Amino acid sequence: MKAHLSSQPSSLLLLLSLALLISMPCSAQETDIQVNTDWDHERHSWEADWITHPTASVLDYGVFLFRNEFRLERAPESLVVHLSADNRYKLWVNGKMVTTGPAKGSFLYWRYETIDLGPWLVEGDNVLAVEVFNLGEHRPAAMFSRQTAFIFQSDKSLVDDGSDGGAILNTPGTWRVRENQAYAPIPVSGDEVGGYYVAGPTDQFEAEAYPWGWKEAGYDAGLFSDPRRLGKGVGRGYMHGVSWMLVPRNIPLMESHETRFQRVARSSGMEVTDIPQGFLSGQEALVVPAGKTVSLLLDQGELTLGYPVLNFNGGKGSRVKITYAESLRNPDGSKGNRNEIEGKELRGYHDLILPDGGADRQFQPLWLRTWRYVQLDITTGEEALVLTDLYGEFNAYPFEEKGAFKSNDPLHSEIWEAGWRTARLCAHETYMDCPYYEQLQYLGDARIQALVSLTVAGDDRLMRNALELADQSRMPDGLTLSRGPSFIPQVIPAFSLYWVDMIHDFYTYRQDDEFLRQFLPGIESVLGWFEQRIDHTGMLGPLEWFNFADWTDGFMVGSPPGVDLGHSALVSLNYVYALDRASELFTYFAELEQSERLHNRAREFRNQAQRTRDAVYNFCMDFSRGMLADVPVDETSQHQLYESGIHSQHTNIFGILTDAIPLDDQQEVMKSILKDPTLIPTTIYFRFYLFEALKKTGMEDKYTSMLDTWERMLDNGLTTFQEGDYKDRSDCHAWSASPLYHFLSIVAGINPAEPGFHSVEIRPSMDDLEQIEASMPHPYGMIEVSLMRKGKEGIDGTISLPGDLKGEFIWEGQTVYLNPGSQEIRLK
Repeated sequence: MKAHLSSQPSSLLLLLSLALLISMPCSAQETDIQVNTDWDHERHSWEADWITHPTASVLDYGVFLFRNEFRLERAPESLVVHLSADNRYKLWVNGKMVTTGPAKGSFLYWRYETIDLGPWLVEGDNVLAVEVFNLGEHRPAAMFSRQTAFIFQSDKSLVDDGSDGGAILNTPGTWRVRENQAYAPIPVSGDEVGGYYVAGPTDQFEAEAYPWGWKEAGYDAGLFSDPRRLGKGVGRGYMHGVSWMLVPRNIPLMESHETRFQRVARSSGMEVTDIPQGFLSGQEALVVPAGKTVSLLLDQGELTLGYPVLNFNGGKGSRVKITYAESLRNPDGSKGNRNEIEGKELRGYHDLILPDGGADRQFQPLWLRTWRYVQLDITTGEEALVLTDLYGEFNAYPFEEKGAFKSNDPLHSEIWEAGWRTARLCAHETYMDCPYYEQLQYLGDARIQALVSLTVAGDDRLMRNALELADQSRMPDGLTLSRGPSFIPQVIPAFSLYWVDMIHDFYTYRQDDEFLRQFLPGIESVLGWFEQRIDHTGMLGPLEWFNFADWTDGFMVGSPPGVDLGHSALVSLNYVYALDRASELFTYFAELEQSERLHNRAREFRNQAQRTRDAVYNFCMDFSRGMLADVPVDETSQHQLYESGIHSQHTNIFGILTDAIPLDDQQEVMKSILKDPTLIPTTIYFRFYLFEALKKTGMEDKYTSMLDTWERMLDNGLTTFQEGDYKDRSDCHAWSASPLYHFLSIVAGINPAEPGFHSVEIRPSMDDLEQIEASMPHPYGMIEVSLMRKGKEGIDGTISLPGDLKGEFIWEGQTVYLNPGSQEIRLK
């Protein structure tokens, strides 16, 4: 078909309330989101239909290839298109990879991408090739699926001979589809990988069943069929629709770049010296002779996330098993030093490739893999197998490392590097708790991740997305889900409170009233759920759901004393902490909008916070120990199952953060928290709040002496920070990256001095450090701090503030007023 581009605009232009226009391939260079906030534009129906395979099951596992070949008399400079799929898609144009999607959402907020295909189109024959897959019953918990489907629409029409021949790019148009029988799922169990796992199946790939060349022009598409229509695409808010309410993607495309293995760590069936030196760099092929069994253990050198790619020739009758793991394990299941491999085995999920003997073959898994170590187990048949290349395509959210911190202690730079890698690998289309096992956005984790994003990357888009997804997950009883998106619902009541805290964090670091205003009903909803559970004591009574607080041994399955029987001091204080922040938010909007109702709600939140704060102190203060008990002192006999006792660091930390413990007593309680070995201890996750309490009690100088857990992980060869110091499951867990935030907010002491970060307070806490250098991104530019101790109490240095930002520098009781630009600090 000959065609040219019509300049007539599509009605889809009336669809967009937000538009992501990408004119470059997925790479580290991402185009900014363009925003149009006219809500009515999103209500219109699409011109394109959702389509699917005409006969295959739309509910079960399946991989489907959608193809549209057409001819252009001239290549356009620009062709903006919009596409989405259930569950996932990969788009190629003329054999070149363009993007993947859709961004994660839910049925009521199903994302679509907006891409400019102009750079990939050519004069003459063109092919749009889209692989759509549905991972069926074994899909990752973070993937929703109604049924396998695909939709594609262009902003311009391709018309024949200049007449109104209709759009051929809009689905169904001239699109055709074929089921790809080359892929089959390999379910993954927790026993196989050493812990709870919900990140989806791996792949068995049969090369003989793959339609090689289908992405290229001129391919014989005789086995492709006309698709079946499912109904028009519609935007959210339209008066009726099909199974998906389409909304624009609100985050950038993922960063993608090539990564390489560092070394062959060990081998069997082939000497390491027989492996070409250029194999790992992609410069030489590795030949596995016929009739051989070979095992190669490859070391990436650091943990990574993305899509491994194996290019190969020949090898008909061979089997290639690729196993991925964060680290090797000892016979007892422990991991030990991650750099050591002697006497250890690889334990992890795997892909299985069955070569067909053809040339220029390539395998790439359908979904993400995480690895430091990869083991190739190869068995060849009567034909040699030639591995021409093996590498990784890193794939993660495109955070830029704008912030920085270093001191005269080199340990801090090592922690920063591993912490930033941890944060990067735990951020994709949402925040993720971990990249290997779950890939789920938990609100307790996400609060810490968002603060790292704001202070190191200066990027709030993934935080905005997390806040909105949580709001959209709210249940009729008022709570949010604890994690999402996820088709496996889970409710942790305290995580709904952390969502409220996270909204307040955004309010502290960003000025965006319209964005924040949308969450006020949800805040009321969440806090109302807790208010209904306050009993005659003024504390929370028995609580439903999973009341996780920390994976410490002293709590039962992560839940503190009192959540089941009632009167948990910790969760009651979590509630107070959120009420305080909600009161501030509602007061702000009440004054902004001159709203008596919002003023009243703010007052009600303050009053409820004070009543619950007083109740916790009155019932739980153990004067014999000078600290709070986790349940009322006269109810301790009801909690004998808690063998470690009913006094925890956690409750006393929140006693400090909420002022349930009187201000004059807080420093002494903080000292007891740090010294009393009988207290139920915090793990890595909850130490975030421990360090926040250090800051509140004026003891932040102790922070740099309390990083032994992170130092120990580095000494154990980890290149990211693990889930906790209680078991060997995840080697990369987002909440353990909290030192990045605290290096900047505690040691460098850079913090917003007022909501919206309109001014800054810089109050460094250097302990015995002699020198620090720090930078933090701000909406106006970069805040830069360089300081050096002079004698016992003096300090010299330079501070630079961007734009019109003003603030204060505070040191040893002295205050220096800061102006925009660079200024010298000289204090004795």
